[in-house]
Amino acid sequence: MTPADTATGGATSHESLQREKLARMAGQIAGFFEAYPREQAVPAIAEHINQFWSRKMRSDFLAAFRADSPELHTLVRDAMAQIKPPGRG
Repeated sequence: MTPADTATGGATSHESLQREKLARMAGQIAGFFEAYPREQAVPAIAEHINQFWSRKMRSDFLAAFRADSPELHTLVRDAMAQIKPPGRG
């Protein structure tokens, strides 16, 4: 059992761990693009996720987060509208 499991009484689910992982990965992408102007960074983040994340990852990400999800990096929140659902590319 991890410290996180202990803090939640062992109730850390696979879904919550996957959600944290996806938010962290998206945040890492946003961190790379922070040095770019916002008008370049936002579409670049969405393009990266659309091109390199699997359909399952995008599906899980879009199911778990909304454009106002506070745990997401601001640039990722701004890019949400441009992230394509599976089946659309």
